[in-house]
Amino acid sequence: MSQYREAYVNLEARARRKQLDERRMRFRRAIENHAEQRQLQAQLMEFPDLLSLDRGVSAYRQSASPVR
Repeated sequence: MSQYREAYVNLEARARRKQLDERRMRFRRAIENHAEQRQLQAQLMEFPDLLSLDRGVSAYRQSASPVR
């Protein structure tokens, strides 16, 4: 009977470790994504004239009437 109990405990421990690893990886990906977004934002801030041009184009697209 103890062999079955040990196998069950091992399966529980393995499942718990897997869940912790998945959680850790989601957290790590979120941190990496945040770092990439900050880096991209910093790179875009080097060219403020392009940002203002892009905003102007998007505003024009939103105000233009749709073609039917």
